[in-house]
Amino acid sequence: MVEEKKKTRGDMMTKIGVVVSDKMDKTVVVAVENLVKHGMYQKYIKRTNKFLAHAENNDVNVGDRVVIEETRPLSKRKRWNVREVIDKA
Repeated sequence: MVEEKKKTRGDMMTKIGVVVSDKMDKTVVVAVENLVKHGMYQKYIKRTNKFLAHAENNDVNVGDRVVIEETRPLSKRKRWNVREVIDKA
């Protein structure tokens, strides 16, 4: 008999990115860059993904470097929460 591992709060995925927009109320847009290797040419390409993240106190500004963590769906596109601000802009 195999036991299933339940996902706990400590297993939430985290990402580090830069805030590119803070025009919404309690929501920021975070751009996360990652390097992907090209299949044929074996060169690394920068890819950017944008995530909507919940910022409860509206204390995050454009240019801040933040850590976002996975959470339950808060709205149609918002599934991330700002955990901490690493660098202020």
